[in-house]
Amino acid sequence: MGLFRKSSKEDEKPTATSEEENVAPAKTYLKAMPLRDLSDVETIKNEVMDGNILILRITPLASKSIEDVKKAINDLYEFAESNGGDIARLGEERVVICPPNIRIWRENAPVSSEAISTAA
Repeated sequence: MGLFRKSSKEDEKPTATSEEENVAPAKTYLKAMPLRDLSDVETIKNEVMDGNILILRITPLASKSIEDVKKAINDLYEFAESNGGDIARLGEERVVICPPNIRIWRENAPVSSEAISTAA
């Protein structure tokens, strides 16, 4: 009996085509970046199309022009909607925008009109 056994047809694994061999698995990165100018919007869109999640600090642009912030956010919102991505505000200074394979969780807690007790 030999040390090696011959492989049978059942043992053979399917081989990848040459096209599959050249494609590396995509990685998703979480990137933080400032929104300084309206021209940054194209860079942001490209990053999201590459599959990355971006946390944008809008304060640099807001200190220059609130109108430009509105334009940029509206443009990014339409972009996220059109490509199946997601976008949400994170507090007063930040916005997160995600590619189509990522969803932002939003709590659907009902808003109560009752006063909240702060006493211990």
